Amino acid sequence: MLDKTGVATPEQVKSRFPQPEQLLKPKAIIECYEDIPCNPCSTSCPFHAIEIGDDINNQPQLNVDLCTGCGICVTSCPGLAIMTAEIRNNLAIFKIPYEFLPYPEPNSIWNGVNRDGKVICDANIVKVLLTNKQDKTVLVTVSVDKKYLYDFVTVRNKNE
Repeated sequence: MLDKTGVATPEQVKSRFPQPEQLLKPKAIIECYEDIPCNPCSTSCPFHAIEIGDDINNQPQLNVDLCTGCGICVTSCPGLAIMTAEIRNNLAIFKIPYEFLPYPEPNSIWNGVNRDGKVICDANIVKVLLTNKQDKTVLVTVSVDKKYLYDFVTVRNKNE
């Protein structure tokens, strides 16, 4: 399906997530499905949790035990293919890359969007972080109902 539509199948998506019990703390979700020459996620991770190997074309592999969910890899990925996820009570908490203007504001409700670009839920904007190192890629912390753990991917302004 990825080859025909550009959208990963539910099975492909779930294969990138750690086990739910490992998501009691934030972990990186790397949705890089093809071999391409890229390695900023690996070189930016201060905990050496992302391994590419000797061939820069390899897909990145996450060592879940080393990942702290800090989000540095999220804003380092030029393809916007990484987010972090955590399960807290009945919520899925994500840190996602965001590059559109206007940036979300904390404590606002935006539309939660799936990989097909469809609105699937309300998304509470928890935090918005932009530092000089991020080069205009904002790190947005978002909470959604945990039933959207494998479906949610980004946010869209409700006014658009």
